[in-house]
Amino acid sequence: MNPIEDYILLNTVEGLTFKKLEKLLNVFQDTSHILKAKKQELLAVDGIDAKLAEGIANLDKKELSNQLRLMEKMGIKAVSVFSDDYPENLETIYSPPILLYVKGKIKVEDHDALAIVGTRQPSHYGISICERLAYQLASMGITVISGLARGIDTMAHKGAIKSGRTIAVLGSGLNYIYPGENKELAEEICENGAIVSEFPMETPPYRFNFPRRNRIICGLSLGVLVVEASERSGSLITANYALEENRELFAIPGQVDSVRSAGSNNLIKQGAKLVEDINDIIVEIERNLRYREAYRGRKEETLPEVALTDDEKRMKSLLSHESLYIDELAKKSNMSLSKVSSLLLSLQLKNVVKELPGKNFVLK
Repeated sequence: MNPIEDYILLNTVEGLTFKKLEKLLNVFQDTSHILKAKKQELLAVDGIDAKLAEGIANLDKKELSNQLRLMEKMGIKAVSVFSDDYPENLETIYSPPILLYVKGKIKVEDHDALAIVGTRQPSHYGISICERLAYQLASMGITVISGLARGIDTMAHKGAIKSGRTIAVLGSGLNYIYPGENKELAEEICENGAIVSEFPMETPPYRFNFPRRNRIICGLSLGVLVVEASERSGSLITANYALEENRELFAIPGQVDSVRSAGSNNLIKQGAKLVEDINDIIVEIERNLRYREAYRGRKEETLPEVALTDDEKRMKSLLSHESLYIDELAKKSNMSLSKVSSLLLSLQLKNVVKELPGKNFVLK
């Protein structure tokens, strides 16, 4: 076997971390000798317990064939932690993944990256600001990293795809895209970015995989932006990794009485940098950016504007990301209810306005 096949096989052993692999390599010198070692020889290495030694000694070589077959079928590459094309940011964390499965392409320019994470049930406000910031960051040559989950993760990837690069980190094997409704999004990401995982190809999205996934999201990035997170949100795990790994930590402020924003607001209280616009992020990470020379001095892009009539512009100016009832809009605009209703319908068709339950309206 070649070395990368050795790593693919070793990566299937439960409990084998980078630190333990280092200890094994210090004794056995290379991966081929580790794979040939007997259980008692493995047990003699400091930090290797009976379960781990048995797992290595009894590896099923057929599993390698299965992994390679699936990788070839899906166009997936494996990159070991000792490879020259392993992501530099990720290499610096305390316990980097031994192996990354990659579909798409990770480029050296992806060093300039920011993670965006948050609740799976965002408000309209959270969706709007997340997509806008992701779009602007990607337009400036900054890769957006997230976890392909429902909610904020999905909007971060969708915003970034429109103007630049994004990388999705999975808590499952790449043959098990989760959630299922994001399979099409995952394919789009691969066209100008990558989906990655440290888990063997057919690993289901077990609950305990996601904290491990979150450390990779953080590790690939120069900083982490939290958009709407409750007090028990999994996004706060990523935020903690940011602090432990000396990454910048940012948070979007939310309403003081919003359950969705309790966690992110608390991060700001504890010292996370409050973000009102993209410049609050750029000023903190710019000294660590390396590959965006072509973007320096370029103003961040905003989402493309659509042509509006004067009345439509007036109606839009009265709206925000906080909902307004149609009667309030009629009163503020001094227009008839039928006129306001007609304008709102036109703005919805132009994808500028969204109707919420109870005839309430917000900007998209």
